[in-house]
Amino acid sequence: MLRTEELLLNVGPQHPSTHGVFRVIVKLDGEVIREAIPVMGYLHRGTEKLAENLNYTQIIPYTDRMDYVSAMTNNYVLVNAVEKLMGLQVPEKAEYLRVIVMELQRVVSHLVWWGTYLLDIGAQSPFLFAFVEREKVIDMFTELCGARLTYNYMRVGGVKWDAPDGWIQKVKDFVPHMYSKLEEFDKLVSGNEIFLSRIKGVGKYDAQTAINYSLSGANLRCTGVKWDLRKDQPYSIYDRFQFDVPVGQNGDCYDRYVVRMEEMRQSLRILEQALEQFPHQGEILKAPRAIRPPAGEVYAGIESPRGEIGCYIVSKGKTEPFRLKFRRPSFVNLQILPKLLVGETMTNLITILGGIDIVLGEVDG
Repeated sequence: MLRTEELLLNVGPQHPSTHGVFRVIVKLDGEVIREAIPVMGYLHRGTEKLAENLNYTQIIPYTDRMDYVSAMTNNYVLVNAVEKLMGLQVPEKAEYLRVIVMELQRVVSHLVWWGTYLLDIGAQSPFLFAFVEREKVIDMFTELCGARLTYNYMRVGGVKWDAPDGWIQKVKDFVPHMYSKLEEFDKLVSGNEIFLSRIKGVGKYDAQTAINYSLSGANLRCTGVKWDLRKDQPYSIYDRFQFDVPVGQNGDCYDRYVVRMEEMRQSLRILEQALEQFPHQGEILKAPRAIRPPAGEVYAGIESPRGEIGCYIVSKGKTEPFRLKFRRPSFVNLQILPKLLVGETMTNLITILGGIDIVLGEVDG
């Protein structure tokens, strides 16, 4: 008779495919996972508590370091919440600059996901190709605000710097180039039989499960739920642009892949329109010298590359918040992981985790 027993295995916290210090304790029966317990908190830095002793402008660099793959959208959710509480009208030129950098950031974020996801599954070349294109956008961000990863670009009432001469034209040139590269990426990967066999039907759930777990972004839209805050609860100037909200049907890793690839194309559509409408004259910042929102509370939610990121502020009428709380989509989306892993093999653990697309700074921020 064969004698079998369960095996407890630690995946992480130092593991290349967890994309940060994240640990999963898995209970194995052979290769099959019977139970999975995520362990978070290794990267916790107490951003929300630190914010209570900082003025609103000083908090902005802390948002850069939550989802450090999408710092521009983090900047925006904070300043948008403060502007909402203060009733500030942001100059039109600043809003266009914000939309342009946020959609460039969405493309960059999905490129990082695409490259690292395929690296997790076993393909090295796509990772290198993705980072070549990412570097082009990073160079443009460096020219705009002097930073490559943590930008500290947005301000309550606008943005800190205007676009330098020739910068808008560089973005215009990048858009058709990126369209062609996405076609290349599809030909390279999207129809590959080995790749499809690794992700089709894996990590599957339905729309009701996604809603019950409060999933957002591609993790929700892959089930057929057409929900995007840029469309359904428009903010900034997104109501001026025509774009589609890509959705899947099966709620598996493949549909999440397809949705994110199409989201990059839709971001390029938004960029085309924003660049065409861009007002070259006008102010980029309009705010009082002291940012002092009135007493009250506010919640602002926006569509980040990973889903709905929200900022809740309680103000007592001072220059720093009384309480501040971020709804971090990586943290929320990660809650479904134990459910998805039960009954799967160890091989699929990395496929499923990578398909959720988390950034650990946001999970533990």
